[in-house]
Amino acid sequence: MRLLVEGPDDKHVISHLLRTRDPAFDSINVSDQGGIEPLLEKLSVFLKGSEDFGIVLDANDSIDRRWDAVRNRAIQAGYTVATEPDPAGTVITQNGRPRFGVWIMPDNRLPGMLEDFVQHLVPKNDELWPMADAVVKDIPEKQRRFKPAARLKAVVHTWLAWQEQPGTPMGAAINQRYLQNDSELADRFIAWVERLRNP
Repeated sequence: MRLLVEGPDDKHVISHLLRTRDPAFDSINVSDQGGIEPLLEKLSVFLKGSEDFGIVLDANDSIDRRWDAVRNRAIQAGYTVATEPDPAGTVITQNGRPRFGVWIMPDNRLPGMLEDFVQHLVPKNDELWPMADAVVKDIPEKQRRFKPAARLKAVVHTWLAWQEQPGTPMGAAINQRYLQNDSELADRFIAWVERLRNP
């Protein structure tokens, strides 16, 4: 089975999460599509193919807009699709067509991106997390070189810079157990992959 994702960070986080949960997930091909537009283009191609697959994409500032982009392509390919994504992760079955799944980061309900998902993997009561958040918040506005939408990304990478191996990438941080692979949201994601993989 193949999972199509937006970029390299998504690929590494999801690959490491799957691998640390169950070696059987090694058979899943997590494929970086190089951005949202190429991912949506590839979705249209896969919907006309024969292979079951899933896609993982960021909601960014509007989960409705992201869902509509997926839904419209699926309807054009002959699928019947609900007006809203399943909060547990969507799996769509249509006779004579590939089964496909949709997970919209972070949790199929809220706007956000991969880093919103990753923050749910930070151990509860971690003492460095609020400190990283405060450090980023205290940067004077004139000195902030990142856009407001990237604030959480700055917090995540600040926190990662303070681990035993500073600057460990998000995916590898799951291997190192800096990030937990068994949070409630991680469990929901894994359950979606299992439903997609095992009809």
